[in-house]
Amino acid sequence: MAERDYGFSGVERRRADLIVITGCSGGGKSTLLAALSRLGEQVFAEPGRQIVKEQDLIAGPALPWTNPVGFAELCLSRAMHNIALALNSNRRAFFDRGIVDAYGSFEHLGLTAPDHFGRAVEALRYHRNVFVLPPWPEIFVTDAERRHSYEEAVAAYSDLTATYLRLGYDLIEVPRLSPEDRAIFILAYLARDREP
Repeated sequence: MAERDYGFSGVERRRADLIVITGCSGGGKSTLLAALSRLGEQVFAEPGRQIVKEQDLIAGPALPWTNPVGFAELCLSRAMHNIALALNSNRRAFFDRGIVDAYGSFEHLGLTAPDHFGRAVEALRYHRNVFVLPPWPEIFVTDAERRHSYEEAVAAYSDLTATYLRLGYDLIEVPRLSPEDRAIFILAYLARDREP
């Protein structure tokens, strides 16, 4: 993308094309996004997992378990970058987490989010319906990018959903189904939502 094409103009007009999938860590978001991609949808991977891999590679200082504030800053920047890419594509886009997730991490930590996080959640809003994957203990696993326990994931989930609601989003819980059936559920919901 050329530098002149990078930006956020049209975000108000295109809000209905910017769809967030969020929810409990380890609840199947990445697998669901892969299923949506196989159906031809444009998807953006979770910023947090990407950033952990990058920070691990360079022994960087912004890992969530050592520097959650620095990590949140990088997540915000990556989420904004993903929106800019989606706006430039002129296609509907599905995001594995987004700006609100980065903002909400401060509330979960008992911290006040910096003012620029608040400006970001107001200026760059997504589709009003946010698809939420609930806790699912049977599929939860830890790995190199997910070191927290299931109990910690559920606590963060509770705080996150409260943040989305407080910011005026409608939460649509995605049933515990196969990834393909979850993708079909979301696409069918969006198709109904566009009807007059």
